[in-house]
Amino acid sequence: MSGKPKLHYFNGRGRMEPIRWLLAAAGVEFEECFIEKKDDLLKLRKDGSLLFQQVPMVEIDGMKLAQTRAILNYIAGKYNLYGKDLKERALIDMYAEGMMDLNELLMSYPFQPADKKEQHLANALDKTTNRYFPVFEKVLKDHGQDFLVGNQFSKADVQLLEILLMAEEYKPDILAKFPLLQVIEQCCFGFVLQKFKARVSNIPTIKKFLQPGSQRKPLPEEKDVQKAWKIFH
Repeated sequence: MSGKPKLHYFNGRGRMEPIRWLLAAAGVEFEECFIEKKDDLLKLRKDGSLLFQQVPMVEIDGMKLAQTRAILNYIAGKYNLYGKDLKERALIDMYAEGMMDLNELLMSYPFQPADKKEQHLANALDKTTNRYFPVFEKVLKDHGQDFLVGNQFSKADVQLLEILLMAEEYKPDILAKFPLLQVIEQCCFGFVLQKFKARVSNIPTIKKFLQPGSQRKPLPEEKDVQKAWKIFH
């Protein structure tokens, strides 16, 4: 029996995508069990595999874990991507929670009704550039280290790269908005997020995940949206 984690979800991004990213960043191979139709979801519910009757669900280390954040935290702890002490873990969680809020905004855009899409995207991009990205720009600039917490690669860095690349898919020049902050001591906050993106993208496990043919999922097309609706609604 394979020891690889098994990921149960539909063949698309959704709430499973941060889990795929984190496993890939940790260098962990995983299998995907795609939910192709509503009957597949009903079967998982009927056999008791889904604690809260919903996916994502990941089989790992003899457990069937539900809830995206719980799964991410387990993987981060298992593979040393969760800081060295309680204080660092609190910071990682704080940053990651902000990123998950932004992820939900951007991720849900393709699923909006046609008459609300434009407004939804405008709101999401406004919050990206004016609420969320300035936070991470400032964190990285203030401590001057390579990673968000403790100068050690963590799940927060993985999630930030994912959200940076997702935002660029919707607005390719979004990072050109930075530096947004004022000039301080005659030195601007020069392209901190761009440098972070380049640095983390070149970590070997992540670089591999960013290559064509990996298990990273593309932006959903209309056919993917319709398929997801049929499965989950």
